[in-house]
Amino acid sequence: MTEKRQEKRQELRTRLIEAARDRIAAGGLRGLRARDVTADAGCALGGLYTAFADLNELVIHVNSDTLRRLGEAVAEASAGIEEPGTKLKAMALAYLAFARTHNALWLALFDTTMLADVEIPQWHKDDQAGLIDGIARTLAAISPDMDEDARQRRARTLFAAVHGIVSISLEKRFIGLSGDHLEGELESFVDLVARAPTPLNR
Repeated sequence: MTEKRQEKRQELRTRLIEAARDRIAAGGLRGLRARDVTADAGCALGGLYTAFADLNELVIHVNSDTLRRLGEAVAEASAGIEEPGTKLKAMALAYLAFARTHNALWLALFDTTMLADVEIPQWHKDDQAGLIDGIARTLAAISPDMDEDARQRRARTLFAAVHGIVSISLEKRFIGLSGDHLEGELESFVDLVARAPTPLNR
Protein backbone atom coordinates (compact mmCIF):
# COMPACT_ATOMS: atom_id res chain seq x y z
CA MET A 1 0.00 0.00 0.00
CA THR A 2 1.44 3.36 -1.02
CA GLU A 3 1.89 6.16 1.49
CA LYS A 4 -0.89 8.20 -0.14
CA ARG A 5 -3.31 5.29 0.02
CA GLN A 6 -2.39 4.72 3.66
CA GLU A 7 -3.14 8.38 4.43
CA LYS A 8 -6.52 8.15 2.70
CA ARG A 9 -7.37 4.95 4.54
CA GLN A 10 -6.41 6.50 7.87
CA GLU A 11 -8.48 9.58 7.09
CA LEU A 12 -11.45 7.34 6.30
CA ARG A 13 -10.95 5.38 9.51
CA THR A 14 -10.92 8.63 11.50
CA ARG A 15 -14.13 9.87 9.84
CA LEU A 16 -15.86 6.55 10.49
CA ILE A 17 -14.79 6.47 14.14
CA GLU A 18 -16.05 10.03 14.65
CA ALA A 19 -19.34 9.25 12.88
CA ALA A 20 -19.89 6.08 14.90
CA ARG A 21 -18.98 7.86 18.12
CA ASP A 22 -21.53 10.61 17.41
CA ARG A 23 -24.21 8.05 16.54
CA ILE A 24 -23.60 6.09 19.74
CA ALA A 25 -23.57 9.27 21.81
CA ALA A 26 -26.91 10.31 20.33
CA GLY A 27 -28.75 6.99 20.19
CA GLY A 28 -26.80 4.32 22.02
CA LEU A 29 -24.93 1.29 20.76
CA ARG A 30 -27.99 -0.88 20.07
CA GLY A 31 -29.22 1.49 17.37
CA LEU A 32 -25.93 1.67 15.49
CA ARG A 33 -26.24 0.83 11.78
CA ALA A 34 -23.47 0.62 9.21
CA ARG A 35 -25.45 2.55 6.58
CA ASP A 36 -26.05 5.44 8.96
CA VAL A 37 -22.40 5.60 9.96
CA THR A 38 -21.09 5.57 6.40
CA ALA A 39 -23.64 8.18 5.33
CA ASP A 40 -22.50 10.45 8.17
CA ALA A 41 -18.87 9.84 7.25
CA GLY A 42 -19.55 10.70 3.61
CA CYS A 43 -18.54 7.38 2.10
CA ALA A 44 -20.18 4.38 0.48
CA LEU A 45 -21.20 1.39 2.58
CA GLY A 46 -18.28 -0.54 1.18
CA GLY A 47 -15.93 2.09 2.58
CA LEU A 48 -16.53 0.72 6.07
CA TYR A 49 -15.15 -2.65 5.01
CA THR A 50 -12.16 -1.01 3.38
CA ALA A 51 -11.20 0.65 6.65
CA PHE A 52 -12.34 -2.01 9.14
CA ALA A 53 -13.10 -5.71 9.08
CA ASP A 54 -16.71 -5.04 10.09
CA LEU A 55 -18.93 -2.86 12.26
CA ASN A 56 -17.79 -4.70 15.39
CA GLU A 57 -14.18 -3.69 14.82
CA LEU A 58 -15.29 -0.10 14.37
CA VAL A 59 -17.14 -0.25 17.69
CA ILE A 60 -13.99 -1.52 19.41
CA HIS A 61 -12.10 1.50 18.07
CA VAL A 62 -14.84 3.84 19.31
CA ASN A 63 -14.66 2.17 22.72
CA SER A 64 -10.89 2.60 22.72
CA ASP A 65 -11.34 6.30 22.00
CA THR A 66 -13.86 6.51 24.86
CA LEU A 67 -11.41 4.78 27.20
CA ARG A 68 -8.72 7.27 26.21
CA ARG A 69 -11.03 10.21 26.93
CA LEU A 70 -12.16 8.66 30.21
CA GLY A 71 -8.55 8.10 31.25
CA GLU A 72 -7.68 11.69 30.42
CA ALA A 73 -10.64 12.98 32.44
CA VAL A 74 -9.68 10.88 35.46
CA ALA A 75 -6.01 11.88 35.20
CA GLU A 76 -6.84 15.57 34.84
CA ALA A 77 -9.19 15.54 37.84
CA SER A 78 -6.61 13.90 40.09
CA ALA A 79 -3.50 15.67 38.79
CA GLY A 80 -1.52 17.53 41.42
CA ILE A 81 -3.24 15.82 44.36
CA GLU A 82 -0.53 14.44 46.62
CA GLU A 83 -2.57 12.69 49.32
CA PRO A 84 -3.37 9.25 47.80
CA GLY A 85 -6.76 8.78 49.48
CA THR A 86 -7.92 12.18 48.24
CA LYS A 87 -6.52 11.32 44.81
CA LEU A 88 -8.54 8.09 44.64
CA LYS A 89 -11.70 9.94 45.62
CA ALA A 90 -11.07 12.53 42.91
CA MET A 91 -10.63 9.71 40.39
CA ALA A 92 -13.93 8.13 41.45
CA LEU A 93 -15.81 11.43 41.17
CA ALA A 94 -14.29 12.03 37.74
CA TYR A 95 -15.47 8.57 36.68
CA LEU A 96 -18.98 9.43 37.84
CA ALA A 97 -18.89 12.79 36.04
CA PHE A 98 -17.78 11.15 32.79
CA ALA A 99 -20.50 8.50 33.06
CA ARG A 100 -23.10 11.20 33.53
CA THR A 101 -21.85 13.50 30.77
CA HIS A 102 -21.10 10.83 28.17
CA ASN A 103 -23.60 8.23 29.31
CA ALA A 104 -24.26 6.41 26.02
CA LEU A 105 -20.56 6.13 25.15
CA TRP A 106 -19.78 4.99 28.70
CA LEU A 107 -22.52 2.35 28.54
CA ALA A 108 -21.13 1.09 25.23
CA LEU A 109 -17.90 0.16 27.00
CA PHE A 110 -19.78 -2.42 29.04
CA ASP A 111 -22.41 -3.56 26.55
CA THR A 112 -21.27 -7.10 25.78
CA THR A 113 -24.26 -8.07 23.62
CA MET A 114 -22.98 -6.75 20.29
CA LEU A 115 -19.43 -8.00 20.88
CA ALA A 116 -20.38 -11.27 22.59
CA ASP A 117 -18.80 -13.48 19.91
CA VAL A 118 -15.98 -11.12 18.96
CA GLU A 119 -12.39 -11.79 19.98
CA ILE A 120 -11.20 -8.58 21.63
CA PRO A 121 -7.71 -7.62 20.39
CA GLN A 122 -4.89 -7.39 22.91
CA TRP A 123 -4.32 -3.69 22.26
CA HIS A 124 -7.87 -2.96 23.43
CA LYS A 125 -7.42 -5.12 26.52
CA ASP A 126 -4.29 -3.08 27.25
CA ASP A 127 -6.37 0.11 26.95
CA GLN A 128 -8.83 -1.32 29.47
CA ALA A 129 -6.03 -2.21 31.86
CA GLY A 130 -4.79 1.39 31.87
CA LEU A 131 -7.55 2.52 34.25
CA ILE A 132 -6.73 -0.26 36.69
CA ASP A 133 -3.02 0.53 36.60
CA GLY A 134 -3.69 4.14 37.59
CA ILE A 135 -5.64 2.97 40.65
CA ALA A 136 -2.95 0.43 41.56
CA ARG A 137 -0.20 3.05 41.45
CA THR A 138 -2.14 5.25 43.85
CA LEU A 139 -2.84 2.31 46.16
CA ALA A 140 0.90 1.69 46.35
CA ALA A 141 1.31 4.99 48.19
CA ILE A 142 -1.36 3.98 50.71
CA SER A 143 -0.17 0.40 51.29
CA PRO A 144 3.49 0.15 50.29
CA ASP A 145 3.75 -3.28 51.95
CA MET A 146 1.09 -4.73 49.64
CA ASP A 147 2.68 -6.84 46.88
CA GLU A 148 1.92 -6.24 43.22
CA ASP A 149 -0.58 -9.09 42.82
CA ALA A 150 -2.54 -8.02 45.87
CA ARG A 151 -2.46 -4.40 44.74
CA GLN A 152 -3.83 -5.32 41.32
CA ARG A 153 -6.61 -7.34 42.94
CA ARG A 154 -7.50 -4.44 45.24
CA ALA A 155 -7.46 -2.02 42.28
CA ARG A 156 -9.80 -4.27 40.29
CA THR A 157 -12.09 -4.66 43.27
CA LEU A 158 -12.20 -0.91 43.83
CA PHE A 159 -12.89 -0.19 40.17
CA ALA A 160 -15.63 -2.83 39.99
CA ALA A 161 -17.27 -1.53 43.14
CA VAL A 162 -17.18 2.12 42.04
CA HIS A 163 -18.52 1.13 38.64
CA GLY A 164 -21.33 -0.84 40.28
CA ILE A 165 -22.34 2.07 42.50
CA VAL A 166 -22.29 4.48 39.56
CA SER A 167 -24.09 2.11 37.22
CA ILE A 168 -26.88 1.18 39.61
CA SER A 169 -27.40 4.79 40.63
CA LEU A 170 -27.46 6.21 37.10
CA GLU A 171 -29.88 3.49 36.04
CA LYS A 172 -32.08 4.60 38.95
CA ARG A 173 -32.34 1.09 40.36
CA PHE A 174 -34.25 0.80 43.60
CA ILE A 175 -31.05 0.46 45.68
CA GLY A 176 -29.24 3.22 43.78
CA LEU A 177 -28.28 6.53 45.34
CA SER A 178 -29.82 9.82 44.37
CA GLY A 179 -27.83 12.69 42.95
CA ASP A 180 -28.01 14.50 46.30
CA HIS A 181 -26.10 11.74 48.10
CA LEU A 182 -24.18 9.85 45.42
CA GLU A 183 -20.97 11.88 45.46
CA GLY A 184 -20.60 11.86 49.24
CA GLU A 185 -21.32 8.15 49.60
CA LEU A 186 -18.96 7.36 46.75
CA GLU A 187 -16.16 9.28 48.46
CA SER A 188 -16.84 7.54 51.78
CA PHE A 189 -16.83 4.13 50.13
CA VAL A 190 -13.55 4.74 48.28
CA ASP A 191 -11.93 5.91 51.51
CA LEU A 192 -13.14 2.79 53.32
CA VAL A 193 -11.83 0.37 50.69
CA ALA A 194 -8.55 2.18 50.11
CA ARG A 195 -7.67 2.05 53.79
CA ALA A 196 -8.76 -1.53 54.41
CA PRO A 197 -6.07 -3.83 55.86
CA THR A 198 -3.55 -5.34 53.47
CA PRO A 199 -4.94 -8.72 52.31
CA LEU A 200 -3.12 -11.95 53.04
CA ASN A 201 -1.46 -13.50 50.00
CA ARG A 202 -3.16 -16.76 49.15
